[in-house]
Amino acid sequence: MPDRTADGDLRNVARRDDRFRRGGGGVSDARDGVPEEAVDDEDATPDGGHASTTPSTHTVRLELVDEPGQLLAALHPIADNGGNLLSIYHERGNKTPRGRIPVEVDFEATQERFEGIVEALRSEGVNVMQAGTERYAEEVTILLFGHLIDTDLSDTLSQIEACESASVADVSLAAPQGTEEASSARLRLEARAGETEAALAAVRELAAEKDLRLVEPLTGVEA
Repeated sequence: MPDRTADGDLRNVARRDDRFRRGGGGVSDARDGVPEEAVDDEDATPDGGHASTTPSTHTVRLELVDEPGQLLAALHPIADNGGNLLSIYHERGNKTPRGRIPVEVDFEATQERFEGIVEALRSEGVNVMQAGTERYAEEVTILLFGHLIDTDLSDTLSQIEACESASVADVSLAAPQGTEEASSARLRLEARAGETEAALAAVRELAAEKDLRLVEPLTGVEA
């Protein structure tokens, strides 16, 4: 029986990628479900060929919902902004704390176009966990107490991620009296250099909005 699971598009792209993983070329035509613009020559520049640098390889690490069409939707901003797709790799066995799929996409682009691609991805609502050499250099652990389930824990995590200053690296939920009673969650956040305070400010605002108690930050605590 054909595979009709909700993750079919991610799985199919990953299978194709196994056959041409770097060095063997990119996705070459529309049969693979990738817009041809993503693999066209580098001369078709919107600025008339006045790119400031030579195209180089970049990697973006995305977090996608495990539903049909999500991967292709994420590839369109890359194609539409002049990226030349090289390879796609997803970690199905290593889902994020929100139950989403981490996906790495390699492509060629000038630095100027790369920055435009990252901006376009975020504008389309795609969670960019890492872009190029951009890394989360700081880490902080916080605790949330209250009716986490009733106030939609998934939404809470999504709103924390939406601040773009941090990524939720790990979540540990404890509900000893059942999900209908107050519970606690231990969150390990990774923040960009110098942006930890901005991330914590977003969490404080969210905790106040949902009437949750926030304890922050915890340092040097073993998982």
